[in-house]
Amino acid sequence: MRVIKPLLLALGFGLSATALAATQIQLDSSTQGAVINKNIYGQFAEHLGRGIYEGIWVGQDSKIANTKGWRNDVLAALKDLQVPLVRWPGGCFADEYHWRDGIGPHKQRPVKVNTNWGGVEEDNAVGTHEFFDLVEMLGAEAYVNGNLGTGTPQEMAEWLEYMTAEGKSTLAELRRKNGRDKPFKVHYFAVGNEAWGCGGNMSVEYYTNLYKHYTTFLKTPANNTPKWIASGSHGEDTSWADYMTANIKQKMDAVSFHYYTLPTGQWDVKGAALQFPESDWISTMHRTLAMDGFITNNKVVMDKHDPEKKVGFYVDEWGTWYDVEKGENPGFLYQQNSLRDAIVAALNFNIFHKHADRVHMTNIAQMVNVLQAMILTDKEKMLLTPTYHAFKMYVPFQDATALPLKLSNVPDYKLGELSIPAVSATAAKAKDGHVYLALVNANPNKAETAEINLAGITINSVSGQLLTADAMDAHNTFAKPEAIKPKAFSAKGKNGKLSLELPAKSILVVKVQ
Repeated sequence: MRVIKPLLLALGFGLSATALAATQIQLDSSTQGAVINKNIYGQFAEHLGRGIYEGIWVGQDSKIANTKGWRNDVLAALKDLQVPLVRWPGGCFADEYHWRDGIGPHKQRPVKVNTNWGGVEEDNAVGTHEFFDLVEMLGAEAYVNGNLGTGTPQEMAEWLEYMTAEGKSTLAELRRKNGRDKPFKVHYFAVGNEAWGCGGNMSVEYYTNLYKHYTTFLKTPANNTPKWIASGSHGEDTSWADYMTANIKQKMDAVSFHYYTLPTGQWDVKGAALQFPESDWISTMHRTLAMDGFITNNKVVMDKHDPEKKVGFYVDEWGTWYDVEKGENPGFLYQQNSLRDAIVAALNFNIFHKHADRVHMTNIAQMVNVLQAMILTDKEKMLLTPTYHAFKMYVPFQDATALPLKLSNVPDYKLGELSIPAVSATAAKAKDGHVYLALVNANPNKAETAEINLAGITINSVSGQLLTADAMDAHNTFAKPEAIKPKAFSAKGKNGKLSLELPAKSILVVKVQ
């Protein structure tokens, strides 16, 4: 202080040493950003491993308490999460799914082989009617992924007619025979999935022609027309968003995008979900932060052809992907979920909020028992993961209006050759009229301080939740299902300024009143 204090006084600052080292965050509530679409917090349920069967669907004859075959404990947890949207039936599974296999009496439905995921039998117990039972019970919107890979324009068009027709066509009457009088509400419909890979190994030019071909015949009543989604690219590739935005001028409301965070960046050995070294922690954070650049670059090419931003950019698959847990079917993609995953989720939320002008939907992969899941089950047992808690902490941001932030003096977290900003933040004015702040400290070793200037906001109270733990891989087990969960947090502000202490490896979400 003998050196610092005179210097500060000479510069006219009244900052303490703590304030000097703190991240500075400036918020001006008079400037508003885009609305953070609630569907940025969308979920994904694919016919994959125990993601649907056992994970959430047990059938009406199960001893596990259920409603219409969907297990009550998982339903209750998802309702608490206020799930806004569910994507189904895939994923890679979608391009081998034939919708007629999943309607009618269960005993008469054909049994197929799930060639994408584990080679297990698929008895089609969960089909169109069951899916809509799920989303309607959750109060969520429906995102249906159509089969472009092995289907036909006729099959896709007839599925939409079956779901949405109001009159007495043969398909509408078939739907009624199967127990549903009124049409289903289809909010979003995608033409294929990962057309560049498992959906057909297509070029963007070939896919674009097929998209225009198929969508010509996709017709629905005017009051039940979904938003149409084209299958886009992944990772660093911007060519799909560029080409399709330039060449598809009808029936395209959004381009999809996929990106998974792998600690190693290598698909053959991705890294462990638990008991990982700190080098895997920072590499995971470094790789997940790449999402910001990927979205930015795709927005640049889309802006050339669509400056009015009519076409959305939907990140409909994202999350962490680790090596499968020992003893599990490799095709089931079952992995544990730790504090690291919650931090990854929060960092991505902050990125999505930043790009809310184009990013109107994202779907984490996946909802139950698969990859970065909200919920894990083991027969009748169920637990909530750290990622679930992160999603729940961010619920107030659904349909909130983003408030731009300016961060400065952000410390770096470094290890070896990698370095990332230790602190990430976002702010919004929620539907309840209050301002919410979310801050992430990605440094697993060191607490950080954030000094926040809330210009124009009177601070009466600050309250919220904090998620952190001692271990980088802190996680919940069926023996200890609440080993890690959020804790209540409160703070005091003065003269429109707020100082928040962020423990190492933590997520903090607060409401300012």
